[in-house]
Amino acid sequence: MSFKGFVRYTARRGIVLFLVVVVAIYITIIVANMGGKIDEFVKGDLYLQIAQQVKRDPQYKNLPGSEQEKIIKAKYEQEIKRLGLDKPFFQRSLIYLKDAITLNLGRALYMTSDSGSKLVRNIILERLPATVLLFTTAMVINFFIHLFLGLYLSRNYGSLFDKIVIALAPTSTIPGWFYGIFLILIFASWLHVLPYGGLVDVPPPTDPVAYALSVLKHMILPLASWIISGFFLGIYGTRTFFLIFSTEDYVEAARAKGLPGRLIERRYILRPSLPPIITNFALGLIGSWSGAIITETVFNWPGLGLVTWTAIQNFDTPVIVGVTVIYAYLLAVTVFLLDIVYGLVDPRIKLQ
Repeated sequence: MSFKGFVRYTARRGIVLFLVVVVAIYITIIVANMGGKIDEFVKGDLYLQIAQQVKRDPQYKNLPGSEQEKIIKAKYEQEIKRLGLDKPFFQRSLIYLKDAITLNLGRALYMTSDSGSKLVRNIILERLPATVLLFTTAMVINFFIHLFLGLYLSRNYGSLFDKIVIALAPTSTIPGWFYGIFLILIFASWLHVLPYGGLVDVPPPTDPVAYALSVLKHMILPLASWIISGFFLGIYGTRTFFLIFSTEDYVEAARAKGLPGRLIERRYILRPSLPPIITNFALGLIGSWSGAIITETVFNWPGLGLVTWTAIQNFDTPVIVGVTVIYAYLLAVTVFLLDIVYGLVDPRIKLQ
C-alpha cells in the first residue's frame, strides 16, 4: 500500500469510527435519560429542594403561604432556565451530545468525588487509577500466561496437560466474582491471612513502601479470582490459534526446507496468529478500564465499576454518560491503532 493510500485509509477509518462513537454516545444519552423522564425526576427534586430552602430561610419563614409559593415558583423557574431544562428534550439531548463529544462532562446530579467535587471529570479521574491498577495487571498477567502455556500446548498436542485444559475449559464460563466469593471465605474468613476487600488498610500506612505493600496485599484476592476465571479457556483459545496456523501450507513448506522448529514457530506460526491475540488483549484491556461492577462490589474495590453501579442506583445520568463517553473514545482509539498494528505484525494484511 502506498503512503497516500495509507493516509486515505486511515482518514476514512478515523471518520467512520468517530461517527460510530457519536451514535453510541447519543443512544447512551437517550437511554440514560429514559427519553427525558430522568429530567422530569430532576425537576421534581429541584422543586422540593427549593421549597425546603425557602421555608427554612428566616427571610421568608413568616410570610403567608401564597407569598412563599410565589417565591418558590420564581426561584424554581429561574433555576430551570439556568440548567436549560426549560427546552424540549430533543434540543437538550443535542446539547448533551455536543458537551459529551467535547468531553465537557458537566456536574453530577447527586454523586461527589472522594475530594468532594461534583464534576464528573473529577469523579472519573479519581477512581480510574484503582481500576487500571487492578484490571490492567490482571489482563497483562492473563495475556502472558495464556500466550506461553498456549504455545507450550500447541507443541505438546494430545498430552495429559492438553487434555486437562480442554476438559476444564468450560469452568471459565463462571465469572471471576463467583470465584472471588470462595476466595474471601477461604483466605479472609477462615484462614485470616488476607483482607476481605478495599484498596488499602485502615488507617492507611504513612510510609510509601508500606502503603504499596498494603495495596498489593489487597490486590491478591481480586487478581486471583480473575486469573482463575479465565485460566483454562484463555490457554485453550490461544493453543487453538497456534494449532490452526501450524497446519498452513507455508508452514509445511518451511518444514520441508528444513528450517529449525523454533524459527518456524516464531516466524511462521506465532507472528500470523498475533492479530486475533492482540485484538483480544487490547479490547479486553480497554474493557477492563471501565471496571467490573460486581467484582468491585464484592471486593469493595474503589474503581469505576463501583462508581457506575452507584450512578445507576441514583439515576445520576451525567456520571453514566461520562463513563460511557470515556470508554467509547478509548475503544475507538484502540480499534484505530489495531488496524495499524495488524499491518506491522502480519505481512498478509500489509499486502492487502
